[in-house]
Amino acid sequence: MKLVILAAGKGTRMGELTKDTPKPMLKVLGKNLIEHKLDATPLEQISEIVLVVGYLQHVIRDYFGTEYKGVPITYIEDTIQGTGKAVWNAKDVLSEPFLVMMGDDIYHPDDVAMILRTKGGILLDRVKKETKSGKVIIQNHAIIDVVEGAILQPGEPINAALYHLTPEIFDFELVKLTDRENEWGLPQTIIPHKDEYTLTPVYAARWIQITAPEDIEKAEKELQK
Repeated sequence: MKLVILAAGKGTRMGELTKDTPKPMLKVLGKNLIEHKLDATPLEQISEIVLVVGYLQHVIRDYFGTEYKGVPITYIEDTIQGTGKAVWNAKDVLSEPFLVMMGDDIYHPDDVAMILRTKGGILLDRVKKETKSGKVIIQNHAIIDVVEGAILQPGEPINAALYHLTPEIFDFELVKLTDRENEWGLPQTIIPHKDEYTLTPVYAARWIQITAPEDIEKAEKELQK
């Protein structure tokens, strides 16, 4: 099993915080966001960590070097054209099942463990307030669509972007997002093949997004509970 972390983005909405620091390296309770993900993962099950990097990538490379707690690290340079492209850029080193995590989210260890037990699993959370995002459509305990740009109501599922996938997905043609210029989506690429590759919803115990500066303080309070 390999672990892929998509850590190429700048995080424009973070303002001055990401002027000299890539967003995945911002700290919450003394640990950067990448460390939070690595420490939430049972690394004894991971043969290789794949960091997909871009903006200020030297900061990430200098900090982590070639391994983390004995697990080797490989770096892949990203073109920043969506999650689908980011994962496809790493396909040459993904010859076995792998997890995919977003660089700016904090996941609960129980959720990572649960995803590891679920082939084709995708972590979902339930919206707490009206939100514009990708609407996840579920039928017969399988994800059959993700509609981008939808308005989600409280209680509806949202993609928390933690995936357990296999190299078979690289046989699929990348799908471009219809509502964004020059971006290719990861779930959107897999969903057209739902009859042969089932995407299984797994609901999160805790999912923390860092999208704006004030989210760092909110995340610290949540983690200290």
